[in-house]
Amino acid sequence: EARRKLEAVLQTLGTDTAIQIIRAFSYFSHLANIAEDQHHIRRTRSHEIAGSPPRDGSLARALDRAFKAGCSAADLWRFFSDAHVRPVLTAHPTEVRRKSTMRREIAVAGLLDERGRGGLTPDELKEIDDKLERAVLVLWQTSLLRETKLSVRDEVENGLSYFDYTFFREVPRLHNRLEDRLAELDSELDPPASFLQIGSWIGGDRDGNPSVDADVLSETLRMQSAFALKYYLRELDKLRLELSLSTVIVDVSDALRDLADRSLDRSPHRELEPYRRAISTISARLTATHEILRGAGSEAAADPYPSAAAFRADLEVVHASLATNGSEALTRGRLRRLRRAADCFGFHLASLDMRQNSDVLEATLAELFEAVEPDTGYPDMDEEEKIEILRRELGGRRPLSRRHWTYSERTGKELEIFRAARAGRDVYGAEAMTTAIVSNTRGVSDLLGQAVLLKEAGLVGDEHGGEMNVVPLFETVTDLRNAVAIMDRLLSIPEYRKLVDGCGGIQEVMLGYSDSNKDGGYVTSGWELHKAATGLAALCKRRGVRLRLFHGRGGSVGRGGGPSYDAIVAQPAGTVNGQLRLTEQGETISGKYTNPALGRRNLEIHAAAVLESSLPGKDDDAVPESYMDTMERLSEFALAAYRSLVYETPGFNDYFRASTVIREIATLNIGSRPASRKSGGRIEDLRAIPWVFSWSQCRVMLPGWYGFSAATSRWLAENDDD
Repeated sequence: EARRKLEAVLQTLGTDTAIQIIRAFSYFSHLANIAEDQHHIRRTRSHEIAGSPPRDGSLARALDRAFKAGCSAADLWRFFSDAHVRPVLTAHPTEVRRKSTMRREIAVAGLLDERGRGGLTPDELKEIDDKLERAVLVLWQTSLLRETKLSVRDEVENGLSYFDYTFFREVPRLHNRLEDRLAELDSELDPPASFLQIGSWIGGDRDGNPSVDADVLSETLRMQSAFALKYYLRELDKLRLELSLSTVIVDVSDALRDLADRSLDRSPHRELEPYRRAISTISARLTATHEILRGAGSEAAADPYPSAAAFRADLEVVHASLATNGSEALTRGRLRRLRRAADCFGFHLASLDMRQNSDVLEATLAELFEAVEPDTGYPDMDEEEKIEILRRELGGRRPLSRRHWTYSERTGKELEIFRAARAGRDVYGAEAMTTAIVSNTRGVSDLLGQAVLLKEAGLVGDEHGGEMNVVPLFETVTDLRNAVAIMDRLLSIPEYRKLVDGCGGIQEVMLGYSDSNKDGGYVTSGWELHKAATGLAALCKRRGVRLRLFHGRGGSVGRGGGPSYDAIVAQPAGTVNGQLRLTEQGETISGKYTNPALGRRNLEIHAAAVLESSLPGKDDDAVPESYMDTMERLSEFALAAYRSLVYETPGFNDYFRASTVIREIATLNIGSRPASRKSGGRIEDLRAIPWVFSWSQCRVMLPGWYGFSAATSRWLAENDDD
């Protein structure tokens, strides 16, 4: 009866009233989420105040488990000094909220946090409530949707905002807490390396995004660098005000005195304040560096820093002088956080990945070969012929591209991208770009071809020591099944193995959750990902190579989403070993990293889960063969059911497009990429993100469960006696 009454009311609504109601319920959901987040933060604080045992996913709990497993402080120091944990921000368009809306929501969260701390006078409480009312009013009167399409630059700026929200503060803080815990156990240990850093695809991912070109790539690197340097300059300014120490009272090191003597600050009021003058010297050099890196040139008298390492060296001078002259406590505040930030973010802020589809890379190579060896017929070669010609190029010295040759627009664009990447590494350091991902990897030639193009731009080879990682992305069920064989053949090729050795003997492999799910359904996707991971781990162990898995997980279950801690500790034995990269996509970025307290928790989860997954003895017992056989059979049944519906049922594509909001999602101004890789409207060509997003908006979670019931029912029918 209530449903009928509600339907009757809704059917009488005019458009304006309906929009108001939709907006009201939308904002109600957002505000309820903020309140729930604040509740979790209050609970966490209450547990910490009460001295409760550390929770799963906390670094304290992970360290306790490591000690119980027999690890010493020195063992943990070595582990973290060799570990690699990198959340990678992507611009995948599932974040529909505008930045203006998110800013207001951040303000509401901050006021709720202040209100919840207690101890407020009636006037203070009223002032906060008034501010809350105004913040909600502004939110209500702000447009929910973007009126114009996002550019890649807009996406870069959105990504940068999370460094101010969370990363600048919480990434150094996590490292400092770990450093303190290890020092409590062994005071002789140096601080561990900065194992947790941030990566990004925004501005470097050109797979299906025609908006990403050489200019966008270069601008992205410049924007990232400027963002980092501006942060350092703000912190240095605060540090200069804090360190008012006088040589009338304290002594300083010779290196600090030399740094102070080079200051342009000649005020007599600071003649006896060498730390302030030393920091002025550092600020002046960093300002000159900022001017150089943003392409403006520099008229400043100070010399720019040649590298982030030189900047860190000057900060170390300040630290050492304080530590050895009776002021060690002063090294543990802002200076400590700044030193760690400089180590984590350098002059590049976040390592920017390149990504391109294998089809585009193959077409580029075909055109290059045709220019230097007409009638080569590269696209028509079989796989072994392609491997042979690519090995020859990878091991040879001739340039493959011709300086004055006129290439097609697509090939010219690709060549310019690689040249821009080389220039970016030269300017901002090798850490600015470390990874080139080949999406839709189907064969060895896809990866050798990427390596040849990188070599052509000077990004791999003897001169650069193979510093750029060539990373396959296996994203369909078939590709996951072929992953081990492809990598086995690839690692047997001396010319390629030399590149891997130049990268520290680490082979990174990316596994695609979203596309494998769209291709084969939830059950088969999860099972094939598991098999690929275990097979790759065994292969790399046999080949004497360290494996680093890069998990392309999304926010929803249909895209590999779910609690990060559970997902990481559930990885098969031997597949983590201190090495982990994973994507943070769309709405999950704002959900995890807009609030610094939640951001701290999520960063800690990554570190803790990687440690626990790498402890000796984890899952030493082999999985019973019967379990493996059962999963194989369940996957077979689930795949048949899923493919039968999605790809083999006549009219299903029409049903999907008529019953979901895929057309509306494709036209929303929520990202710079098109919703489909190709025109034509096939499900095969649709990106996995709008596929899952459109189902979830209709509350039909088909990508997260379809095929499971059919699989279990058939298995039970076949095994009714078991």
